[in-house]
Amino acid sequence: MDDHNKRVIETALLCAQEPLTVADLSRLFVEDITTADIDEALVELQRAWDDKGMELVHIATGWRFQSRLSMREYLDRLTPEKPPKYSRAVMETLAIIAYRQPVTRGEIEEIRGVAVSSNVMKQLEDRGWVEVIGHKETVGRPGLYATTKQFLDDLSLTNLQSLPVLEDAAPMAAAEQLGQAVMEFDPSATVETVIIDGEEQAIEVEALEVTEITVEETVIEETEELTEEVTPESEDKPDETK
Repeated sequence: MDDHNKRVIETALLCAQEPLTVADLSRLFVEDITTADIDEALVELQRAWDDKGMELVHIATGWRFQSRLSMREYLDRLTPEKPPKYSRAVMETLAIIAYRQPVTRGEIEEIRGVAVSSNVMKQLEDRGWVEVIGHKETVGRPGLYATTKQFLDDLSLTNLQSLPVLEDAAPMAAAEQLGQAVMEFDPSATVETVIIDGEEQAIEVEALEVTEITVEETVIEETEELTEEVTPESEDKPDETK
């Protein structure tokens, strides 16, 4: 493909508000331009922008120009608003859906060891990262959650096979991997609903290092602390209030 046609493709991609597919780019030309020619031009443009602050990337919904991560700290100074931060509960839930999809809410709770609050699922759905793609043929027909193309686009991924390979399949490890991408999560303590003896109780879950402790150990540890706090209180009550 000649330089003029490559310049046309480059200009279209720079001006586009959404990613463009090869089919979209082919409509730029009156003459017949083959798919192979456009693919070749895209590869050449990628190489031409190798040493610049912008890069041409292929994502789930097409091709787009975007700033390199190395430029992020400078570009952030132009916008006073900080990107939204997500709790560890949100990131763990997203990681489980991404790596185990399609998955039901009950299966997510079984893996994490804690109940998934409605607010967590709402955040993910409002952000456009997960959606219900069907229902499992079992009692109650629970919804099956999966990630969306928006999720792939926001992480600059072409497909699910492009997700980082996890050495540790634990939800916390997956959350750390996803948190290193374009999203940010808040490692500070969050309120979780822990299932204890069949009942749901809200407790404070401290931020923990992935290498030191697992989610399951956290639930056991918090359960013991909860029991120690409740027992003395019941013994100190006056006889007339027992």
